[in-house]
Amino acid sequence: MTIYDPAPGPRVIGPTLPSYDELMGCIRCGRCLPVCPTYQETQLETFSPRGRLNLLRAVEDGRLAITAGLEDHLYHCLDCRACNTVCPPGVRIGELIVRGRVAVEEKRPRPFLIRFLLRHMLTGAARAEILSRPLRILQALRLDRLGAALLGRLPGVGPRLRQLVEFAPRIGRPLRPELPLVTPAAREQRHRVAFFLGCMMNVALPDVSRATVRVLAAAGCQVITPAGQACCAAPQDDQAMLTLSREMARRNIAVFEPLLDQVEAIVSDCAGCSAALAEYAEWLHDDLAWAERARRFSAKVCDVTAWLDAIWPDDLPLRHGAVVATYHDPCHLANLQNVRSQPRRLLSRIAGLELRPLPDSHPVRCCGSAGIYNLTHTPMALTLLDRKMDDVAATGATLLVSANPGCLLQLEWGCRRSGQPWGRRQGQQVAVKHVVQVLDESL
Repeated sequence: MTIYDPAPGPRVIGPTLPSYDELMGCIRCGRCLPVCPTYQETQLETFSPRGRLNLLRAVEDGRLAITAGLEDHLYHCLDCRACNTVCPPGVRIGELIVRGRVAVEEKRPRPFLIRFLLRHMLTGAARAEILSRPLRILQALRLDRLGAALLGRLPGVGPRLRQLVEFAPRIGRPLRPELPLVTPAAREQRHRVAFFLGCMMNVALPDVSRATVRVLAAAGCQVITPAGQACCAAPQDDQAMLTLSREMARRNIAVFEPLLDQVEAIVSDCAGCSAALAEYAEWLHDDLAWAERARRFSAKVCDVTAWLDAIWPDDLPLRHGAVVATYHDPCHLANLQNVRSQPRRLLSRIAGLELRPLPDSHPVRCCGSAGIYNLTHTPMALTLLDRKMDDVAATGATLLVSANPGCLLQLEWGCRRSGQPWGRRQGQQVAVKHVVQVLDESL
């Protein structure tokens, strides 16, 4: 640079870009580098949190255009927020990167298939239920596996198809149609909670949510499940669909608002959902009509593991057959909600269950699921999954526990992958379960 070159500074300004002052908050200390999954794998600065912020600052300096290359680097971020937990000046790196994606979206919209999926399929438990029926039929007739076998050798599309069939969850009997408005407590009622039923939980892991309602009732909770819930909008927010995610947030607030004075908490058994619901206050902070309503709503949100840990009755014992277990922290539970010890305390209450720590679990090492990251960036997601499963194998556990549907499906994929040593240990299949499933089995 010479004295005749323009000095760096905010030259490109947009309503969705992070402010220049926010980007300048990064002091480039490097504390984020060891905890960033993509930097750990690539050792490339542009795959690090501070590298991504530097790219955004170059855009605002007018030194870098919004190109496909910039888009690629911003979406290589898993949005795990591990960088947030170690940043000395407290820069909210993950949020700034997501806002950068919104600015990119204005010039480079996401692919049609992603926009269709998030606008028309993952819009709520009821819609996901309807649109998942064809997959449920294909799986019941095993036509999905037949198609993968027949087309799996086609160049390019074949391996991708096999991966999708291998990863796809087994669609179960949806919970929503059979879930009453009010589920009474199974013992003396001590609490009243509202239940948020996630899209993926309803179709991909409905038995987990069945267990959630049973466990809440067993712990003395009356459970209210209002109709008309929308998707939590975490996937839409992650994919820079700002307008749609805010519309869904307003819809959910309106659905639960009549209950806010009647319930102690709005609980969810999906860590991604509870994180998004808790962020509604921030999402709508500049909306004069909704800011206070969003604040009241988010103040009530509590992940089911944190809620159960807080209210578990001392006279309700938990017993399980002898088993060695380990717990994987969902990023959006540990990093966004600071819920780390609560699931472990719940599992430690169970007689017969030996809980062993997972190596390198603080800050959390992402499993590679990260919303739809394992579908959009499959090679990197599988690399991270392999590292995670190596950590699981090191514990000797035969029960792998987590608290988020994306993590559970990703970890099950890791256990199923052929030719890997962690699929079976001493002839016994490694089971992957949600915390509430283990509690339900132990009652």
